[in-house]
Parts: sequence; structure tokens; C-alpha cells
Amino acid sequence: MSGLRPVVLSGPSGAGKSTLMKRLMKDHEDVFGFSVSHTTRNPRPGEEDGKDYHFTTREAMEEGISKGEFIENAEFSGNMYGTSKAAVEDVLAKNLICILDVDIQGVKRIKETDLNPIYISIQPPSMEILEKRLRDRQTETEESLQKRLEAARIDMELSKEPGVFDIVIINDDLERAYEELKDILNEVSKRIK
Repeated sequence: MSGLRPVVLSGPSGAGKSTLMKRLMKDHEDVFGFSVSHTTRNPRPGEEDGKDYHFTTREAMEEGISKGEFIENAEFSGNMYGTSKAAVEDVLAKNLICILDVDIQGVKRIKETDLNPIYISIQPPSMEILEKRLRDRQTETEESLQKRLEAARIDMELSKEPGVFDIVIINDDLERAYEELKDILNEVSKRIK
């Protein structure tokens, strides 16, 4: 792959990872490109196929995985998610730094590849704040919320293990977290103005 090191952003749902990433992409669209993941879940209101996710069927995704077309894949709440090699190559072909948004399972799988990204974890300040953020969204059933909270507990513990992430950003203040993320990426890319 190209000389531009990709960036893997990870963190539990509700940590603010997507908010930070969308702002970074908007402010620096000439520097970063988003690797659009595949999923078998249905689109949420406002999500666009090919922009937010490549919405696909379980059969099509399983076939792609068996053919080795995915860098990583995972299953959560009965839905499959994954990053295809083609999605990353599309971004790199534009001479942009590829950003991958993956869960902790995806981080572990990517570590088994030759992608060599920078691993950044976005974490909430506490489980209580995370739970409030998820409840305030009002997009989950109680059952799916509890699954997300359990996944978050595991994610938060794993993010503390040495060597899993290069950097951990605690998102207790969105502006500060955004500045920290920009500073880290500027160190690596020297392309952020």
C-alpha cells in the first residue's frame, strides 16, 4: 500500500468518534479520506449508501470475506460489519490519508495485516457519561443499549492494555479532543493546516 499511513479510529459507540471524524473530514477534506465500511444492518434515518456505509446482504458479505476481500470484519447485535480492501485502496488512490472507523475486534484483525496504521482510541470519560450519551440519542432499544454498554466496558478495558493503541484520547470536551486528534495527525502527516 502507499506511503501514507492509514489511521484506525476506534472506541465505543457514544464516545464521540464519529463526531470527531466527520469534523476532521469536513475541515481537511484534501488530506483525509474515509474508508466506507460494509454492513448488513439497515440504514438509520439520514444515512446514505456508499457514504455512511455500503449496505449489503449477509450472503454478499460472507462471500466477500471468504474470497479475502476484507481487511477486517466483525459481528455485533446480529449484524455484520467490515472494511474491504477496495474501500481502503479507493482512498489511497486519491493520495489521501485513509481513516478507518472500526471496533476493538477490527483493531485486533487489522494488527494481523500489513496495513501498518496509526491506532487511535477515542474513549468516554466514564461509563456513566457514555450511558447518558447513548440514552440521549434515543436510537436504541433497552436490549441493544445494554449490549452497547457491555461492549463499551470491554472496549474501555482493552484500550488500557499496552500496545493495543498508539494514542488514547479521552473525549471529555469535544473541542479539546478535536484539537488533540488534529495535533496527533499533524505530527504524522504534516499536511494539516
